[in-house]
Amino acid sequence: MSNGSELPPGWRIVDGHHLEKEFRFPDFAQALAFVNRIGAAAEEMGHHPDLELGWGRVRVTLRTHDAGGITSKDYALAAAIEELPR
Repeated sequence: MSNGSELPPGWRIVDGHHLEKEFRFPDFAQALAFVNRIGAAAEEMGHHPDLELGWGRVRVTLRTHDAGGITSKDYALAAAIEELPR
């Protein structure tokens, strides 16, 4: 991300409050593996998303709680998630 505020493809801003994207997978195991990769990236960045795991899907919600909304940290983590293998 060049300026820290560009939204990667497929992500959306919800109510001006948070970023969200749902990823699809062929089964539960691959969705779970992706959640674990997100968790490792989040730990490395010190910024933690809300994750919803279901059979064949992962919904990622990003917001900066202490700022009460979206910050450059959220955009940066969205970009990092996009780079993860699926």
